[in-house]
This record gives sequence, C-alpha cells and structure tokens, in this order.
Amino acid sequence: MKKHSAMYSIIFATLCALIVTGCSESVKHTQPILYNHKKHLEDAGLNCFDCHTRVLTHEKASIPNIGICKGCHEKPMTESKEEKKLVDYIQKNQPIPWIQVHRVPDHAYFSHRRHVTIGKVACLTCHGNVPEMTHPFSKPYLTINMAFCIDCHAKNQVNTDCATCHR
Repeated sequence: MKKHSAMYSIIFATLCALIVTGCSESVKHTQPILYNHKKHLEDAGLNCFDCHTRVLTHEKASIPNIGICKGCHEKPMTESKEEKKLVDYIQKNQPIPWIQVHRVPDHAYFSHRRHVTIGKVACLTCHGNVPEMTHPFSKPYLTINMAFCIDCHAKNQVNTDCATCHR
C-alpha cells in the first residue's frame, strides 16, 4: 500500500510540475494553412491591425478568418498550394480551423486594447519578430506568465497591484 502511495505522489508531483512550468506551451501545433506573415507585411504592405482587426478596440485580438481573408483572396492570386487551401475555405464558406497558441491564463485579465492602444506596447513585445515570420505560430513566442507581466509593468511604471490583472 505504501509503495502505491509513493508512486501516486510522484505522479501527482510530476503533473503539478508540468502544469506549473507551462509544459502545454511547449507543444508545437500544426496550423491548417502555412500562413506567411512576412509576405503579407512586407510584400503586400499590410500591418498587424489590417487582419487582427479587434486588437485596437477589444480585449481579444481576434485571429483573422475567411471574412478578412476573402477581401484579397476571393480568387487565387498565385499558384501557391497554401493559397489554394485558403480559397477552398472561402469558397466553401468554412472557417479556417486555426489553433490559438497564445493564451492568457483564465485567472488573469488581459486586454489587447489597453496594452496596444493605451499602453503603446508593440505587438512584437509579446509575439516576437512577426514581420520576419514565414510560417504561422506553432507555439507561443514566449511564455506569458506573471513574472513576464510584472517585469513589463515595472519597466513601464504601470500598476502591479493584484487587482490590475486578477479579477
């Protein structure tokens, strides 16, 4: 009986450690389309807010889907297999099943509007050098945790009281 108890304790401790260290953020996801941020930002001259239309006005940034994409890709512009996938989604009026990789823990409140519009935090601060990305996110650019948030708040002289982010 003691042997089983010790084994269960080790398994429980390991699971807790994995949860605390954010093991789930290290998992790489395969997105349904190999979206190329660099091509859209550099070649097409778009900026983050052209496709992530809610960033400046809402808590959630929104992941662009066919409603946004069909503004340019109702019909194929290239011979790209990836664009063909996109056009197929648009023609079938079927949402692209993007996998959201950037998540804020449920116990924390985060507003893109507050950070980007009011705080003037650049998208690259939390999402990395997106203008150079030739593939979609397969995992978060960095682990968003309390230490990261408090460090940024402290550097920018923003309130670090618990109630600022925890409601």
